[in-house]
Amino acid sequence: MAGAITFYTNPMSRGQIARWALEESGAAYDEVILDYASTMKGAEYLAVNPMGKVPAIVHQGHVVTECAAICAYLAEAFPAAGLAPTAEERADYYRWLFFAAGPVEQAVTNKSMNFAPTDQQQRMAGYGNYDLAVDVLEKAVTAHPFIAGSRFTMADVYVGSQVLWGVQFGSLPKREGFVAYAERLEAREAYKRAKTRDNALIAEMQPAS
Repeated sequence: MAGAITFYTNPMSRGQIARWALEESGAAYDEVILDYASTMKGAEYLAVNPMGKVPAIVHQGHVVTECAAICAYLAEAFPAAGLAPTAEERADYYRWLFFAAGPVEQAVTNKSMNFAPTDQQQRMAGYGNYDLAVDVLEKAVTAHPFIAGSRFTMADVYVGSQVLWGVQFGSLPKREGFVAYAERLEAREAYKRAKTRDNALIAEMQPAS
């Protein structure tokens, strides 16, 4: 159905994760590009996501925010794409999807803010410390060709985005396992379509030289 999903995003945001998920799902969607300084904090969008953050999708009157939730939702809402886990894949699928959304996200964010928890604080922090989270993530992405096994699932969109961005921008070390996993994901046609669209939007937003 044309326009079945309304997708709120900014190309210079985690909205890139949701766009990739949408492209993988095969869902038809209309995009609404928001500006950080104005429309993202405007009343119209705050009625969709009171956090004033992107991305968000609206599907059949229901709002979904948070990238990991959007990924999981799309996999289930559009089963023909074959991106939801099988019974055999389910444990790893959900384990690593939420590991990336929780401990990895926290570890990378805190490191970027130059915060390192003390030994005592590590007991409270869900990720322990940055090095531990990175080591566990590396083992996860090298255990199989994809995060839940031998085939690509929607969990690879979220976990893969963390790895792709981390290696590109230096928030994760450029280890062989991360690079090899990233290269497998970059070869996907849906990833290429999503990246092409977001790059085009970013170019439009740049001031004329």
